Amino acid sequence: MPRMLDVSDEVRSEIGDDEADRLLGGAHAPDSYECTSCRTPGDAFQEPTSTVLFVGEETAVLAFAHARCIPSQVVPVSEEQLAGAVRSISQSQDAPAAGPDAAATHPQPPVPAPVPAPAPAPDAASAPAAARPGAPGQAAILGITCGLVLHGDAGHASLVVEPTGPVGRPGNTTGEDEFLDLLQDAGFQPVTDLDKTPDQLPGWSVLVAMGKLHAILQPAAAGGSTGWWQAHQPLQVTDAWRFAANQLGEVTMYAVPAGTVGRQPREDLLRQALERAVALGQVVAASLPLAGT
Repeated sequence: MPRMLDVSDEVRSEIGDDEADRLLGGAHAPDSYECTSCRTPGDAFQEPTSTVLFVGEETAVLAFAHARCIPSQVVPVSEEQLAGAVRSISQSQDAPAAGPDAAATHPQPPVPAPVPAPAPAPDAASAPAAARPGAPGQAAILGITCGLVLHGDAGHASLVVEPTGPVGRPGNTTGEDEFLDLLQDAGFQPVTDLDKTPDQLPGWSVLVAMGKLHAILQPAAAGGSTGWWQAHQPLQVTDAWRFAANQLGEVTMYAVPAGTVGRQPREDLLRQALERAVALGQVVAASLPLAGT
Protein backbone atom coordinates (compact mmCIF):
# COMPACT_ATOMS: atom_id res chain seq x y z
CA MET A 1 0.00 0.00 0.00
CA PRO A 2 1.51 3.38 -0.97
CA ARG A 3 1.89 6.14 1.60
CA MET A 4 -0.50 9.10 1.31
CA LEU A 5 2.34 11.63 1.29
CA ASP A 6 2.33 15.17 -0.09
CA VAL A 7 5.61 16.88 -1.06
CA SER A 8 4.91 20.46 -2.15
CA ASP A 9 6.81 22.14 -4.99
CA GLU A 10 8.41 24.38 -2.36
CA VAL A 11 9.74 21.40 -0.39
CA ARG A 12 10.77 19.61 -3.59
CA SER A 13 12.84 22.59 -4.71
CA GLU A 14 14.71 22.52 -1.38
CA ILE A 15 15.42 18.80 -1.15
CA GLY A 16 15.74 18.07 -4.87
CA ASP A 17 13.72 15.92 -7.23
CA ASP A 18 15.63 12.71 -6.44
CA GLU A 19 15.05 12.93 -2.68
CA ALA A 20 11.42 13.98 -3.19
CA ASP A 21 10.84 10.96 -5.42
CA ARG A 22 12.50 8.68 -2.86
CA LEU A 23 10.19 10.05 -0.17
CA LEU A 24 7.13 9.46 -2.33
CA GLY A 25 8.44 5.97 -3.06
CA GLY A 26 8.67 5.16 0.64
CA ALA A 27 12.36 5.76 1.37
CA HIS A 28 13.04 7.90 4.47
CA ALA A 29 9.27 8.33 5.01
CA PRO A 30 7.78 6.92 8.22
CA ASP A 31 4.87 4.53 8.40
CA SER A 32 3.67 6.32 11.53
CA TYR A 33 4.73 9.63 13.03
CA GLU A 34 3.88 12.30 15.59
CA CYS A 35 2.24 15.25 13.82
CA THR A 36 4.53 18.28 14.01
CA SER A 37 1.45 20.47 14.48
CA CYS A 38 -1.05 18.78 16.81
CA ARG A 39 1.43 16.25 18.25
CA THR A 40 -0.98 13.35 17.97
CA PRO A 41 -0.10 10.11 16.14
CA GLY A 42 -0.38 9.95 12.39
CA ASP A 43 -0.34 7.05 9.91
CA ALA A 44 0.98 7.79 6.42
CA PHE A 45 -0.80 4.68 5.08
CA GLN A 46 -4.21 5.67 6.47
CA GLU A 47 -4.43 9.47 6.15
CA PRO A 48 -3.02 12.27 3.96
CA THR A 49 0.34 13.37 5.35
CA SER A 50 2.32 16.56 4.70
CA THR A 51 6.09 16.90 4.57
CA VAL A 52 7.27 20.01 6.45
CA LEU A 53 10.87 21.17 6.00
CA PHE A 54 12.34 23.37 8.74
CA VAL A 55 15.30 25.23 7.21
CA GLY A 56 17.98 27.01 9.23
CA GLU A 57 21.03 28.92 8.10
CA GLU A 58 23.11 25.78 7.66
CA THR A 59 20.91 22.76 8.39
CA ALA A 60 17.39 21.49 7.77
CA VAL A 61 15.00 19.04 9.42
CA LEU A 62 12.21 17.19 7.65
CA ALA A 63 9.09 16.56 9.72
CA PHE A 64 5.65 15.13 9.02
CA ALA A 65 2.14 16.31 9.82
CA HIS A 66 -1.50 15.50 9.21
CA ALA A 67 -2.51 17.22 5.98
CA ARG A 68 -5.62 18.47 7.82
CA CYS A 69 -3.37 20.31 10.28
CA ILE A 70 -0.79 21.86 7.96
CA PRO A 71 0.03 21.79 4.25
CA SER A 72 3.42 20.69 2.96
CA GLN A 73 5.71 23.71 3.16
CA VAL A 74 9.14 25.12 3.97
CA VAL A 75 9.45 26.93 7.32
CA PRO A 76 12.53 29.19 7.74
CA VAL A 77 13.88 29.18 11.29
CA SER A 78 17.08 30.15 13.06
CA GLU A 79 19.70 27.52 13.90
CA GLU A 80 18.77 27.90 17.59
CA GLN A 81 15.11 27.25 16.83
CA LEU A 82 16.08 24.31 14.66
CA ALA A 83 18.09 22.79 17.50
CA GLY A 84 15.03 23.18 19.74
CA ALA A 85 12.88 21.51 17.10
CA VAL A 86 15.25 18.57 16.91
CA ARG A 87 15.12 18.21 20.70
CA SER A 88 11.32 18.33 20.61
CA ILE A 89 11.14 15.71 17.86
CA SER A 90 13.50 13.40 19.76
CA GLN A 91 11.57 13.62 23.03
CA SER A 92 8.79 11.10 23.45
CA GLN A 93 7.30 12.88 26.44
CA ASP A 94 6.87 16.58 27.10
CA ALA A 95 5.79 18.63 30.08
CA PRO A 96 1.97 18.84 30.36
CA ALA A 97 0.27 21.98 29.15
CA ALA A 98 -1.50 24.36 31.48
CA GLY A 99 -5.22 23.87 32.00
CA PRO A 100 -7.51 25.15 29.22
CA ASP A 101 -8.72 28.07 31.32
CA ALA A 102 -5.25 29.27 32.28
CA ALA A 103 -3.28 31.99 30.52
CA ALA A 104 0.35 30.91 30.19
CA THR A 105 2.82 33.73 30.85
CA HIS A 106 6.42 33.48 29.66
CA PRO A 107 9.00 36.15 30.49
CA GLN A 108 11.56 36.00 27.70
CA PRO A 109 14.95 37.23 26.42
CA PRO A 110 15.92 40.82 25.53
CA VAL A 111 13.67 42.64 23.07
CA PRO A 112 14.98 42.74 19.49
CA ALA A 113 14.47 46.10 17.78
CA PRO A 114 11.10 46.19 16.00
CA VAL A 115 10.90 47.21 12.35
CA PRO A 116 12.22 49.37 10.72
CA ALA A 117 15.54 48.56 12.40
CA PRO A 118 16.31 44.85 11.92
CA ALA A 119 17.81 43.22 14.99
CA PRO A 120 19.74 40.02 15.67
CA ALA A 121 18.06 37.10 17.37
CA PRO A 122 17.60 37.80 21.10
CA ASP A 123 20.39 36.64 23.33
CA ALA A 124 20.43 36.63 27.10
CA ALA A 125 24.00 37.92 27.17
CA SER A 126 23.67 40.91 24.82
CA ALA A 127 20.88 43.41 24.33
CA PRO A 128 20.19 45.44 21.17
CA ALA A 129 20.61 49.17 21.66
CA ALA A 130 16.92 49.71 20.92
CA ALA A 131 15.74 48.06 24.13
CA ARG A 132 16.49 50.41 27.02
CA PRO A 133 14.46 50.65 30.24
CA GLY A 134 16.02 53.98 31.22
CA ALA A 135 19.66 53.05 31.75
CA PRO A 136 22.01 52.63 28.77
CA GLY A 137 22.91 49.00 28.21
CA GLN A 138 20.13 47.63 30.42
CA ALA A 139 17.79 45.47 28.36
CA ALA A 140 14.03 45.30 28.61
CA ILE A 141 12.62 41.77 28.71
CA LEU A 142 9.53 40.72 26.79
CA GLY A 143 6.74 38.94 28.63
CA ILE A 144 4.61 36.76 26.36
CA THR A 145 1.16 35.75 27.62
CA CYS A 146 -0.77 33.11 25.63
CA GLY A 147 -4.53 32.98 26.01
CA LEU A 148 -7.87 32.86 24.21
CA VAL A 149 -9.49 36.27 23.72
CA LEU A 150 -13.11 36.43 22.58
CA HIS A 151 -13.87 38.40 19.42
CA GLY A 152 -17.63 38.42 19.72
CA ASP A 153 -18.52 34.78 20.35
CA ALA A 154 -15.36 33.30 18.84
CA GLY A 155 -12.24 32.57 20.88
CA HIS A 156 -9.06 33.68 19.13
CA ALA A 157 -5.62 32.36 19.99
CA SER A 158 -3.80 35.46 21.22
CA LEU A 159 -0.42 36.65 22.41
CA VAL A 160 -0.02 39.65 24.70
CA VAL A 161 3.47 41.13 24.43
CA GLU A 162 4.58 43.39 27.27
CA PRO A 163 8.17 44.52 27.97
CA THR A 164 9.49 44.93 31.49
CA GLY A 165 10.61 48.50 30.79
CA PRO A 166 10.60 51.28 28.20
CA VAL A 167 11.72 50.34 24.68
CA GLY A 168 13.31 53.13 22.64
CA ARG A 169 14.43 53.52 19.06
CA PRO A 170 18.04 52.67 18.17
CA GLY A 171 20.32 55.31 19.68
CA ASN A 172 17.71 56.62 22.11
CA THR A 173 19.27 56.78 25.57
CA THR A 174 16.64 59.04 27.20
CA GLY A 175 14.54 56.20 28.58
CA GLU A 176 11.47 57.38 26.63
CA ASP A 177 9.14 54.49 25.81
CA GLU A 178 8.52 54.17 22.07
CA PHE A 179 7.42 50.53 22.01
CA LEU A 180 3.93 51.14 20.61
CA ASP A 181 5.20 53.78 18.18
CA LEU A 182 7.75 51.32 16.80
CA LEU A 183 5.09 48.68 16.30
CA GLN A 184 2.71 51.16 14.67
CA ASP A 185 5.52 52.09 12.29
CA ALA A 186 5.61 48.38 11.40
CA GLY A 187 1.86 48.29 10.68
CA PHE A 188 0.23 47.36 14.00
CA GLN A 189 -2.98 49.30 14.62
CA PRO A 190 -4.41 50.87 17.80
CA VAL A 191 -7.19 48.78 19.37
CA THR A 192 -10.48 50.48 20.22
CA ASP A 193 -12.68 47.37 20.51
CA LEU A 194 -11.49 43.96 21.70
CA ASP A 195 -14.42 42.26 19.98
CA LYS A 196 -13.08 43.24 16.54
CA THR A 197 -10.46 41.07 14.87
CA PRO A 198 -7.53 43.21 13.68
CA ASP A 199 -6.34 43.04 10.08
CA GLN A 200 -3.56 40.67 9.10
CA LEU A 201 -0.10 42.22 8.90
CA PRO A 202 1.79 41.22 5.74
CA GLY A 203 5.17 39.62 6.30
CA TRP A 204 4.68 38.92 10.01
CA SER A 205 3.78 35.47 11.33
CA VAL A 206 3.79 33.24 14.40
CA LEU A 207 5.77 30.00 14.36
CA VAL A 208 4.13 27.12 16.24
CA ALA A 209 5.69 23.71 15.71
CA MET A 210 5.69 20.41 17.59
CA GLY A 211 2.80 21.80 19.62
CA LYS A 212 4.86 24.68 21.02
CA LEU A 213 5.36 28.40 20.40
CA HIS A 214 8.76 29.04 18.85
CA ALA A 215 8.85 32.59 17.52
CA ILE A 216 7.22 35.74 16.21
CA LEU A 217 8.64 36.47 12.75
CA GLN A 218 8.91 39.83 10.96
CA PRO A 219 9.82 40.63 7.34
CA ALA A 220 13.54 40.55 6.61
CA ALA A 221 15.16 43.42 4.72
CA ALA A 222 16.58 41.00 2.15
CA GLY A 223 13.27 39.16 1.76
CA GLY A 224 11.70 36.28 3.67
CA SER A 225 11.31 36.37 7.44
CA THR A 226 13.53 36.87 10.45
CA GLY A 227 12.96 36.50 14.17
CA TRP A 228 11.47 39.51 15.97
CA TRP A 229 11.08 37.44 19.13
CA GLN A 230 12.01 33.82 19.71
CA ALA A 231 11.89 31.49 22.68
CA HIS A 232 15.14 30.13 24.06
CA GLN A 233 13.11 27.00 24.78
CA PRO A 234 9.90 26.36 22.77
CA LEU A 235 6.91 27.29 24.91
CA GLN A 236 4.04 24.93 25.64
CA VAL A 237 0.55 26.19 24.72
CA THR A 238 -2.81 24.72 25.68
CA ASP A 239 -4.72 22.38 23.39
CA ALA A 240 -7.55 24.92 23.18
CA TRP A 241 -5.15 27.69 22.12
CA ARG A 242 -3.52 25.49 19.48
CA PHE A 243 -6.91 24.32 18.17
CA ALA A 244 -8.15 27.91 17.77
CA ALA A 245 -4.92 28.95 16.03
CA ASN A 246 -5.11 26.01 13.61
CA GLN A 247 -8.81 26.51 12.95
CA LEU A 248 -8.42 30.19 11.99
CA GLY A 249 -4.88 29.95 10.60
CA GLU A 250 -3.80 33.01 12.56
CA VAL A 251 -2.92 34.39 15.98
CA THR A 252 -3.86 37.82 17.33
CA MET A 253 -0.86 39.67 18.74
CA TYR A 254 -1.56 42.45 21.22
CA ALA A 255 1.23 44.72 22.42
CA VAL A 256 1.12 47.00 25.46
CA PRO A 257 3.64 49.23 27.28
CA ALA A 258 5.46 48.02 30.37
CA GLY A 259 3.29 47.76 33.48
CA THR A 260 -0.03 47.86 31.60
CA VAL A 261 -1.43 44.31 31.75
CA GLY A 262 0.96 42.27 33.90
CA ARG A 263 0.85 38.53 34.47
CA GLN A 264 -2.71 37.25 34.55
CA PRO A 265 -3.33 33.65 35.69
CA ARG A 266 -6.74 33.30 33.99
CA GLU A 267 -8.11 34.29 30.62
CA ASP A 268 -11.03 36.26 32.08
CA LEU A 269 -8.55 38.36 34.07
CA LEU A 270 -6.39 38.77 30.97
CA ARG A 271 -9.35 40.14 29.04
CA GLN A 272 -10.28 42.54 31.85
CA ALA A 273 -6.70 43.86 31.92
CA LEU A 274 -6.72 44.27 28.14
CA GLU A 275 -10.05 46.12 28.27
CA ARG A 276 -8.60 48.57 30.80
CA ALA A 277 -5.57 49.09 28.58
CA VAL A 278 -7.79 49.63 25.51
CA ALA A 279 -9.77 52.28 27.39
CA LEU A 280 -6.46 54.09 28.02
CA GLY A 281 -5.42 53.82 24.37
CA GLN A 282 -2.47 51.62 25.30
CA VAL A 283 -2.94 48.61 23.00
CA VAL A 284 -1.90 47.95 19.41
CA ALA A 285 -2.61 44.70 17.59
CA ALA A 286 -2.50 42.74 14.35
CA SER A 287 -3.54 39.30 13.18
CA LEU A 288 -0.46 37.25 12.31
CA PRO A 289 -0.79 34.14 10.12
CA LEU A 290 0.68 30.86 11.32
CA ALA A 291 4.04 29.81 9.95
CA GLY A 292 4.56 26.10 10.23
CA THR A 293 1.27 25.07 11.75
